[in-house]
Amino acid sequence: MSTENEGTAVPPAPSAPPVPVDAPAASAPQEHTASGSDAPMTPLPPTPPGTPGDQRPEQDHLVHAGQAPAYAAADSGGAPHGQGSGPEGAGAWPPPPPPATPSYADGGSGGTTGVWGAAYQQPEPKPRSGRGGLVAGILVAALVAGGLGGGLGYTLAKNNENGSSTTVSASDSGGSVKRDPGTVAGVAAKALPSTVTIEAASSSGEGGTGTGFVFDTQGHIVTNNHVVASAVDGGKLTATFPSGKRYDAEVVGHAQGYDVAVLKLKNAPNDLKPLTLGNSDKVAVGDSTIAIGAPFGLSNTVTTGIISAKNRPVASSDGSGSNAASYMSALQTDASINPGNSGGPLLDAQGNVIGINSAIQSSSNGGLGGTSQSGSIGLGFAIPINQAKYVAQELIKTGKPVYAKIGASVSLEEGTGGAQITRQGASGTDPVESGGPAAKAGLKPGDVITKLDDRVIDSGPTLIGEIWTHQPGDKVTVTYERDGKTHTVELTLASRTGDS
Repeated sequence: MSTENEGTAVPPAPSAPPVPVDAPAASAPQEHTASGSDAPMTPLPPTPPGTPGDQRPEQDHLVHAGQAPAYAAADSGGAPHGQGSGPEGAGAWPPPPPPATPSYADGGSGGTTGVWGAAYQQPEPKPRSGRGGLVAGILVAALVAGGLGGGLGYTLAKNNENGSSTTVSASDSGGSVKRDPGTVAGVAAKALPSTVTIEAASSSGEGGTGTGFVFDTQGHIVTNNHVVASAVDGGKLTATFPSGKRYDAEVVGHAQGYDVAVLKLKNAPNDLKPLTLGNSDKVAVGDSTIAIGAPFGLSNTVTTGIISAKNRPVASSDGSGSNAASYMSALQTDASINPGNSGGPLLDAQGNVIGINSAIQSSSNGGLGGTSQSGSIGLGFAIPINQAKYVAQELIKTGKPVYAKIGASVSLEEGTGGAQITRQGASGTDPVESGGPAAKAGLKPGDVITKLDDRVIDSGPTLIGEIWTHQPGDKVTVTYERDGKTHTVELTLASRTGDS
């Protein structure tokens, strides 16, 4: 189980199929421009074969074995997702939509490019006659269809003014409809006011967007460590509620290993309503889930799904360049989770928080329309709330995380058949800590741990993630192999304070 950053080139944008459109007769060539843009709205030819894509390195941080899942946070680079690298208005098509949230981390990117793939120089617009030309992309085709539909609707309505109407209007709709607390709409209406969109920026202006939720009435907000990592040392944090109210915030404590952080709002309002915390140990595969976040900067987005699996071992890196990693025994969900959902709540059908959305499994082909960051493929991962609650309480209390440990160094390599205790410890230390839990239980270098209680251990990262679901002082049963023989011992977990 390894972690890495993607660096594959973005594939070229696919050619759009021709869509015939009856063009009205015109006495002179017409040119339409998008609002706020100089880009002509004339039909474009398909992208030429071999058009190079955006070669910007992938910013997603990977997780899990094989194709590792990426953090579900917004891009930590200079520009918001959905933008490329070309100069503004220079051939990017379709023109990028206005950002859903303010752009705060441009990072000197120098402009914007199109969302849908590689940019290329548009040909000079030509006069149109007869049938329309090729449509440039799916988005344009949708707009053309929408315009045509609107025109036909108006014509039909006008023609029916003098005839009998067959339209039936609902007597009751919209805001007067009662939405029971157990419905998705009811859960969303109750939970949304207690979620925030987090904007984090370093002292140099680089950062990203994520999500968080109200933890208590004192103004503490829980989110992922990787959402706020760029702002920990002298950066800037803001939290915006769905109502539009924005507050400056500061980091109370962060746990890189757990990937949990706690913020506190400055001048917090006195009417905060914390989300109710559920019991992630009681969650069952197939239970309904509701995720709230800001995917690709689209704040206050609600998606639904189910619990697809429990105790999924996931390892991830925050992309800081350090060798430190985060480990979790995650809840897996197929609720749509995308970059920007990181730190947001994963709710059950009653609206209780059962996890913190943290990572996604990414496809190898890049994201929407060939953009460099992947989106949801139905494999999302959340930190169980029972673990996150304990971590958050420790961070509020002391500002530092506390980790459970067995006092032994294990290999992080795959294919060891379990978690093998290394022959040498990190930085020259003993692989089995003298006087630690493992030493007291008789574990030795070379032993391969295959189970922790009733959990099967297939690698070092899996063991770490399982240990961290416990608290210091918990007693666990360890099954291990030595010289082809299986042994079982009980030990009491010790503690380690801080990420170092």
